[in-house]
Amino acid sequence: MTQTIQAIRGMHDILPERIALWQTLEDRARAVLEGYGYQEIRTPLVEMTDLFERSIGEVTDIVEKEMYSFADRNGDRLSLRPEGTASCVRAAVEHGLLATPHRLWYRGPMFRHERPQQGRYRQFHQIGVEVFGLPGPDIDQEVVLLTRRLWHTLGLGKLRLEINSLGESDERAVYRHELVSYLEGHRERLDEDSLRRLHSNPLRVLDSKNPDLEPVIAEAPRITDYLGEASREHFAGFRAGLDAAGIDYVINPRLVRGLDYYNRTVFEWITDALGTQGTVCAGGRYDTLVARLGGRPTPAVGFALGVERLVALLASAPPPVTPGPDAYLIAVGDGPRTQALSIAETLRDARPDLRLICHCGGGSFKSQFKKADRSGARYALVLGEDEAARGVVGVKPLRAQGEQTEVALDQLSDFFTARC
Repeated sequence: MTQTIQAIRGMHDILPERIALWQTLEDRARAVLEGYGYQEIRTPLVEMTDLFERSIGEVTDIVEKEMYSFADRNGDRLSLRPEGTASCVRAAVEHGLLATPHRLWYRGPMFRHERPQQGRYRQFHQIGVEVFGLPGPDIDQEVVLLTRRLWHTLGLGKLRLEINSLGESDERAVYRHELVSYLEGHRERLDEDSLRRLHSNPLRVLDSKNPDLEPVIAEAPRITDYLGEASREHFAGFRAGLDAAGIDYVINPRLVRGLDYYNRTVFEWITDALGTQGTVCAGGRYDTLVARLGGRPTPAVGFALGVERLVALLASAPPPVTPGPDAYLIAVGDGPRTQALSIAETLRDARPDLRLICHCGGGSFKSQFKKADRSGARYALVLGEDEAARGVVGVKPLRAQGEQTEVALDQLSDFFTARC
């Protein structure tokens, strides 16, 4: 027997019984984002590898170990996008979108070659926001307010907001020196990953999930103690806006994010309901990235939320009710079967919002009627040789009491307008 082919490890099919949760999240996210004046942008799945090396950082785990990279037939180094910000910045620079402030959002799959586990996949999906051209803490507040509104719209509670400031590059350089000196003093207690990062990316040591390192990390210098006046004022303004909006938050001085391009504000929304993969949304400010990728210096801030993790949270709540079709059209006989699809198209022209299934595949009246009932349709429309000859269709209620009636074909649209 021929061996079956299965999906790649860490890449999953989204089946029809699960898709309602995805659609709920996507539809409500779109409504919230458009309500705040954000415009959708769609970028390619494949980019030049250099884009991510220059933006994310060559010594990050993503670039060193996790990217799906390859050479194409022209010898160009290409990568499946591991995150959305770099692509969005590239598109904004390439198409001249930075002359005025822009609020953009995107959605789609990202790819990282990680060890698959619950809440962490090799193909995963994000909805993200990027704002260009606004330097103040007020836009940092807006993106947090936007995410809070989305949680409320989705009915998600018990999400914890953690915030921090990473300051500017010169401030981080001073802090980095002090942090490395401190960690060198505890070198014998560091694990392999931390030793590898010690001089290349020491701030990532603070983000370690190894519980054995918790005492070392807890006593490490805090980056907030090394912020300059402008960074402190920006962070204070950000916090004041959150306070005024009544948003609870925790200042987490160990929150550093995993990407090199962040500066000043960083934040995460975290749940305790998903185990170790508790971050459902994360982002912050990246004022130097546009210039690093060839554009003019432009302040920027953004975030990305993990669709799979939010869907997992939605799955623990009562499932959304997916409406069944309004009608299921049954046709018995060669002539009616030929005519049925044309009748369905005419009805759809008149009522584009009508959910109508037209039976295909033949079968007896009894078998078709069973399928109409199983579909969850409100009405069965019955077209036989006699009905077709007289220009009518039988209408049988399936979800309520009532006898089958006849409706003229040219009156079907009015019939459903009065009932659906």
